[in-house]
Amino acid sequence: MDTNPEVVALIKRALWWAGGTLVVAVIVTLLAGCPSRSPAGMAIIKVEIQGHALKAEVAATTEQRTRGLMYRRDLDRNAGMLFAYEDASTLSFWMKNTFIPLSIAFIADDGSIIHITDMAPQTLAPHRSPKPVRYALEVNRGWFRDRDVTAGDRAEFTLPDPLR
Repeated sequence: MDTNPEVVALIKRALWWAGGTLVVAVIVTLLAGCPSRSPAGMAIIKVEIQGHALKAEVAATTEQRTRGLMYRRDLDRNAGMLFAYEDASTLSFWMKNTFIPLSIAFIADDGSIIHITDMAPQTLAPHRSPKPVRYALEVNRGWFRDRDVTAGDRAEFTLPDPLR
């Protein structure tokens, strides 16, 4: 069988474009399932409380939790940081090198808010959970109050793998 070189070239070009399109489609599909990342490299998840949503960076490593929101000068209105720990314990936070006035909610494994308190910038006063919890959520001071979120309400979120 005699093969026309122009037809062969056309078929090769079509296969190359189809293959490239398939690779791009696979990459886009994979990325769609990945959580977005903050400039600090932390996963960003949606947290919903009483119908109010915010985007929270997940501080899941010792280094991320130690730094927290230190040195930042602002925080978007509906943004925050969720501190996630492997095991429940009595958590304690301070505001050293933190310039943004914050509120913090201590959250149990089932998502129920145990305690909420406000924290003043650049202070060393400890803010402790009244009992062992695995999560703490920092937001702009007043975010909880302005939305009538109180202890007993539930925070709903899904942690990215491998934190689940």
